[in-house]
Amino acid sequence: MAAGRLTKIFETYKDDVAFFIVYIREAHAIDSRSPMSFGLVEDPINLEERTKVASTCVAELNMPIPAIVDKLDDKVNQAYKGWPDRLYVIGKNGRITYAGGRGPFFFSPAEWEAAIQQELRAKRAATPHGK
Repeated sequence: MAAGRLTKIFETYKDDVAFFIVYIREAHAIDSRSPMSFGLVEDPINLEERTKVASTCVAELNMPIPAIVDKLDDKVNQAYKGWPDRLYVIGKNGRITYAGGRGPFFFSPAEWEAAIQQELRAKRAATPHGK
């Protein structure tokens, strides 16, 4: 399962990389275009509801990565085309250095990890004495 692989990558690089899950609009709400029989939640109508659903999701997936929640205006989702899920690497300069494929079918933890490694190599090369 991808969640286990993401957790392993997080555990490997958490001292060198800031990781965040950005919870966006619920992908499988019962009142959405892609409802699922698990979870059985309606699309939240306020930030408090969205935060509660996000907390439940992260807990059920047993994800140790810190989570933040997109506001109801969905600006983060729109800016990053995050729905239903994506993996990104954003460099210290704020530029996207890796944008993964649309999940879950084009979701590649291996590509994401390789991009993390490349960003860390670039950081070390730019730092005096490689530190």
